[in-house]
Amino acid sequence: MLPCDLVERAARLADRGPRTVLGIAGPPGAGKSTLAAALVAALGDRAVLVAMDGFHLADAELDRLGRRDRKSAPDTFDAGGYVALLRRLRAREDDVVHAPLFRRELELAEAGALAVPRHVPLVVTEGNYLLADGPFAAVRELLDECWYVELDPSVRLARLVARHVAHGRAPEQAHAWAHGPDQRNAVLVEATRRRADLVVSSSAGPAGPAPGR
Repeated sequence: MLPCDLVERAARLADRGPRTVLGIAGPPGAGKSTLAAALVAALGDRAVLVAMDGFHLADAELDRLGRRDRKSAPDTFDAGGYVALLRRLRAREDDVVHAPLFRRELELAEAGALAVPRHVPLVVTEGNYLLADGPFAAVRELLDECWYVELDPSVRLARLVARHVAHGRAPEQAHAWAHGPDQRNAVLVEATRRRADLVVSSSAGPAGPAPGR
């Protein structure tokens, strides 16, 4: 169940108007997407979800670059495109901004699939690297707040294995991917935790402010 204090905190961001952006970061399998979707559902037409996953590079491009075997690493996204979209969303100069959606069942992004009307006061965006340096370094300054979602590592890894199996991988392949590329990415993401405004346990509600914030 979504904790009321998280909904209230997100609602206060929406109340700031005319447009605020809430980021939700965390390692693969921690529950970012679930939390983001629940917040948007709770706030109704006051919020919209725009995920970083819409900027996955296509598999054909990853093959060309030789990066297919580590899909979801930082350099397998169009980070510049994501930053440009966040800037456009903050600017509110267009009546509608169309954002991409990642279709997990197809493992590809669909351009222009999500409409973000100008009047919506809160954009919730989620992804692994919202607090990261490198190509995603400009993201943090575009977020009014960023929450970090964490989960017991053993539970998180079990969730990832189950997710990969559900999307067609054999159990041994799912285990190898979750404990290989996914875990390497998780280590990168976990190093950014201290930059969050709030740390949330996806199994037990909010864990309190991040150190130094």
